[in-house]
Amino acid sequence: MFLTSYSLKKDIFYVVIQFALFAFYFMDPKWLDLDIPYWLRLVFMVCTGIGILIILLGVINLNENLTPFPTPKRNSNLISHGIYKYVRHPIYSGIIISLLSYAIVSQSGFRIAVAIALLLVFYFKSSYEEKKLIERFEDYTDYKDVTGRFIPKMKNRHYK
Repeated sequence: MFLTSYSLKKDIFYVVIQFALFAFYFMDPKWLDLDIPYWLRLVFMVCTGIGILIILLGVINLNENLTPFPTPKRNSNLISHGIYKYVRHPIYSGIIISLLSYAIVSQSGFRIAVAIALLLVFYFKSSYEEKKLIERFEDYTDYKDVTGRFIPKMKNRHYK
């Protein structure tokens, strides 16, 4: 599979938007601060840790297949074990869980808005990525049918 100029531009577009949103998230202008009860912030602190754990499991399972770009690497393999047995995009899931949870912990409406915008970017990026994965791996459609995009399917029949 060759990366066309159009594909390369689209890959770069998604990564630039994603990292721009990361930068906005960490700037937090404090103009939309919220008043969230301490006990709820503690719950979401745990959720932040869970999100980070999901990211780490996704990175470990992907190993040398890891790339920030939606187009899979030329020599990549379809990963459907580990956390990928349950969700197709656990790194995106973990990022959203951790950033949204930490936004609540930090009582930042601005960060919540950025995390939601990032969720939208990840939705469109993953849709594009899945078109590329279907082109690259003949089994991807079957895997997609039984595995949730960002959260596990309730009736997960498990792929292979």
